[in-house]
Amino acid sequence: MDQALPASRTYVCHGITWASGEPRLLLAPMPGGPLVYAGVMDVRLGYQVSGTGRWCTGRYRFADRVRVEAVACPNRAAAEAGGQCAACAGQDEFRFAHQFHSGGHAPNALAAYMAQPHWLYLATFADGTTKVGTAADPRKRSRLDEQGALVATYLAQSPDGRAVRFLEDALTRRLTLTQTVRSAAKLTALAELRDLAPARAAHQQHLDHVSEALSDMNIPAVPEPWNPPSEGGLLRTPGTGRVLYPHDPREGEHGLTVLSCLGSQVLASPDGDGELPYLLDLGALKGRRITLGAQFSSPPAAVQSALF
Repeated sequence: MDQALPASRTYVCHGITWASGEPRLLLAPMPGGPLVYAGVMDVRLGYQVSGTGRWCTGRYRFADRVRVEAVACPNRAAAEAGGQCAACAGQDEFRFAHQFHSGGHAPNALAAYMAQPHWLYLATFADGTTKVGTAADPRKRSRLDEQGALVATYLAQSPDGRAVRFLEDALTRRLTLTQTVRSAAKLTALAELRDLAPARAAHQQHLDHVSEALSDMNIPAVPEPWNPPSEGGLLRTPGTGRVLYPHDPREGEHGLTVLSCLGSQVLASPDGDGELPYLLDLGALKGRRITLGAQFSSPPAAVQSALF
């Protein structure tokens, strides 16, 4: 359920989600209980990471034929391959989605989900890197919001998930477009953001090439611009001062107030007055046990601005 950031308690963090239309930390309370969707914007996030291990972030289940929902690991078990424990991985029918179009195993619920309309999109990040991706119709908005792109365009609507994955792979082969961009690369690009023009130019160039390629495949491109969420406004503004967070958010204790969020990347104010905001990736907390509390704060550090 949606709620304010809890005052205290220990959780397994599932990272940042945009499923509700705004950035929230998805938290699985210890030792049990329903998932908490806690808002992070304009609130102080004080937390301490427990240990160095990673914990299972549960699985996805089909809420109905067109929607999936997150489910916490019932045992809050240690994570194995892929960030899940063996039990959750074995029950996660959605994990077969990436092989669905190539004839992989398809449970009935997944086949029904993939039968709905899907969208093909193009997303460009702060350094001009551009990826091609897909989203089921109910995830049209949230899928792009969680990417952390500067500019993006919906290219076309496909009748189902199988067809859109074939299109995605075809564009990757023809235009050497990537389908993934690492979080670390997104963070570095935002730290070095000086001007929006290069990213916009790169996006338009790729958009022209993709439209031509789709036309060659007799697929009409119907470009529809993505409207970025207002929560990322400061991060998309090149003149906004920022410094890379000088601490590892996956260990120790931290205290920050989130000012802006783009995907899982955040601009956050330190507790000290007059300091530049920090840039960090809250997605790094995925799979970590964290204890929330107003008493936690970041250690001091001497840092230099990423913008000069």
